[in-house]
Amino acid sequence: MKKFLSLVALGACLSFGAAQAQDKAPAPATAPAAAAAGATCDAKAIDKNGKPLAGAAKASSIKKCEKEAKAAAAPACAAKAIDKNGKPLAGAAKNSFIKKCEKDAAA
Repeated sequence: MKKFLSLVALGACLSFGAAQAQDKAPAPATAPAAAAAGATCDAKAIDKNGKPLAGAAKASSIKKCEKEAKAAAAPACAAKAIDKNGKPLAGAAKNSFIKKCEKDAAA
């Protein structure tokens, strides 16, 4: 539970920081959203001694980090899945909304 709360807090901080960065300067068109999310996970790819990981260990660490970031965004996106009349979305509309929301949260 403690780890989950930490991930939720981290996701909120990253979302807020990304929103603030967009207000100040537009993102360059050459930097895809995945690269931005990967950059933070890339910085976290260190071993227990504080040295940067390399090779398969680094790739695995980055993949796990991105998966956890996406999972942290899922509850927030599910809570926002409401139509214009205030009713919860269902079916394909809900799935589409959540998918887009998670993609935007990763950016």
